[in-house]
Amino acid sequence: MITLRDVTVSFPDGEDTVAVLDGAALDVGAGEVVTISGRSGSGKSTLLAVAGLLRRPDSGEVVVAGTAAGPLSGRDRTALRRREIGIIYQSAELFPSLTAVQQLELVADIGHGLDVEAKRRARSLLDEVGLERRHDNRPGKLSGGERQRVGIARALMNQPSVLLADEPTASLDPERGREVMELITSEARRRDLACVIVSHDPAHADLCDRSLHLEQGRLGDAQRG
Repeated sequence: MITLRDVTVSFPDGEDTVAVLDGAALDVGAGEVVTISGRSGSGKSTLLAVAGLLRRPDSGEVVVAGTAAGPLSGRDRTALRRREIGIIYQSAELFPSLTAVQQLELVADIGHGLDVEAKRRARSLLDEVGLERRHDNRPGKLSGGERQRVGIARALMNQPSVLLADEPTASLDPERGREVMELITSEARRRDLACVIVSHDPAHADLCDRSLHLEQGRLGDAQRG
């Protein structure tokens, strides 16, 4: 469902450049959950941005659901991202003035249009993530865990084939963090999504199929034990 081949991204550092990603490679299939760890500044967020088509790599190839993103125009890349990729952010990134159900309806409105079926799906997704009684609550009336559940439901709203999560438990206590990780991994497998999770917490590695570590711009198997 998502493949990165020989991806390179560099940033200026004074008169020099630093390669944050240096030939990074990743291949995640449908229904597979992969976590990526690494020290602060190792390039994890950059890797996720490249995988999510939010930035172009300096070189290398990104293939999403069988479509090579490199040759696409900016508009076509945006269309591919909206169609095939759902993204869960570290702090949910919800609009404070919108209710939980409106957060999801906005995704449909931006995409293919907000029709009766989209409205039904928005409410059904909130029910599935345990927010049956929170449809009409704004973010200020939700707990941190509940806001993250809205973020998960929103990422699933466009029925993607790829699910990306950037430190989804960083702002939660261990118990709520575990619940959120269990929800993300179970939903990814149930919907047969290729799922990539950037996570600082090795305690959640048991929920995933593979654990990778990003170091010196490349991905390798994470050390356990």
